[in-house]
Amino acid sequence: MMLGRYAHNNAALRCATYSLRMLQRPSSSFSQTAPFIYTFKKQTNIVPISSLNHSISHFGCRSFSLSSSRLSSVVQFKLADIGEGIQEVEVKEWYTKVGEHVKQFDKICEVQSDKANVTITSRYDGKILKLYYNVGDTAKVGEPLVDIKLEQGNNIPVETKISSVTPEEPVEVEVLNKTPSVNLLATPAVRRMAKELQISLNDVQGTGKDGRILKEDLLNYKSEASSAKAISTPLKSTPISPPPSPITMKQTPTIKTQPPSTTPVADRNEPIKGIRKAMVKTMTQANTVPHFTYSDEYDMTELVKLRQQLKKQSKDIKISYLPFIIKACSQALNNYSILNAHVDAKCENITYKGSHNIGIAMDTKDGLLVPNIKNVQQLSIMQIANELTRLQQLGKVGKLSTTDLTGGTFSLSNIGAIGGTYAVPVLLLPEVAIGALGKIVRRVVPDEDDDENSSSSSSDDDYCSCRVRSIMTVSWSADHRVIDGATMARFSNELKYLLENPLQLLINQ
Repeated sequence: MMLGRYAHNNAALRCATYSLRMLQRPSSSFSQTAPFIYTFKKQTNIVPISSLNHSISHFGCRSFSLSSSRLSSVVQFKLADIGEGIQEVEVKEWYTKVGEHVKQFDKICEVQSDKANVTITSRYDGKILKLYYNVGDTAKVGEPLVDIKLEQGNNIPVETKISSVTPEEPVEVEVLNKTPSVNLLATPAVRRMAKELQISLNDVQGTGKDGRILKEDLLNYKSEASSAKAISTPLKSTPISPPPSPITMKQTPTIKTQPPSTTPVADRNEPIKGIRKAMVKTMTQANTVPHFTYSDEYDMTELVKLRQQLKKQSKDIKISYLPFIIKACSQALNNYSILNAHVDAKCENITYKGSHNIGIAMDTKDGLLVPNIKNVQQLSIMQIANELTRLQQLGKVGKLSTTDLTGGTFSLSNIGAIGGTYAVPVLLLPEVAIGALGKIVRRVVPDEDDDENSSSSSSDDDYCSCRVRSIMTVSWSADHRVIDGATMARFSNELKYLLENPLQLLINQ
């Protein structure tokens, strides 16, 4: 028994000595043995040395762990699940490049789904070895975005795919992104415009906030470069031709006409992705729902006067008609909750929404987006105006979040801001109603008092008094499976009363 324990401890000591020697050997031999991990538990055994004096010695064996991923490893940083059932995104901008060092929570790239823009941040400290996509490419959820060579001391998740790299092997670096500089402040649209104009963003001085480069900066730089090139070009002296002879003047001049060019213009194919792809899905689904449209004209004269008075009292107040309309819709929805509801895909259940999250259709550089203002029933008109300004500013730069774009219960399309008086809006499922606001026009309308006081007799002296009024046309579309025309007409009449009597709107807010 005692001899067996002695032999066991000698074997443990030999293994530990072998492990220490392997650490001191050259890297070529280390790379062969590195995949194997030797781990020994610390043991302390009592072995008698002499049976005469029964003296004892203690032998300990420490734990050793050899792993190539600990010393030099490359992690494939994959695109995580963004949520909302999103399976693929479009890479809009890279914030890093091959060869740069990143730390945890540093920005790596910005991607755009069919609903919002999302900034991807790093989970590791290390060096970027490879970018898998160019700007504009489509990346799928679960696929790698970049390869990161980890620094020593990083903890690697169990499910992370690791590839071992020996110190002697040269790392093949592939550069996919050819952006001028990641430190420049410019939107993807500006970078795309600079690429089309063949302008380096490093040569352009930005005039926006924090030195951000705007489209106007690119146009100014292009015009200045063209004018400087024209000035630097020497003027060619044109020889003075002698006066024509009488014989030459009498000859009939021949006009040389060039035949029109018959070279065909090449077509351009572009894949449908991002916001446009989401529009295809949403509009196709909406077209399967039977809906109707109801239109009416609202007299906005009193609201126009009220807005002018507010602007005169304080020049700092910048408010449009839309916040008044949004607040009026919220007050009218209190009596017609069926219009502030959702219907499931099979139209078997109606969910009456407690919050009035009113969406506003916006024309952005990425396409049609419908962010919504949350809890309008609890906001004042000025608070609605501030929230609307915030959403518009985010929409211009493509920074609307998923929270801003989801959860809507009722929608409006202010098509009159661009032009047009009549429109047929398309439902934004699972919502059941949407309105299209036409532009406010000045129109001559007869006085209603003349119609009530007019007699049955008529003569040539009879006339009709008229007034110039500000008229806005509103068109409503509703899901005819759960809403009838009478309900939509009554809701429109209540909204019309509130807008034509804005003081009532202010009292009830």
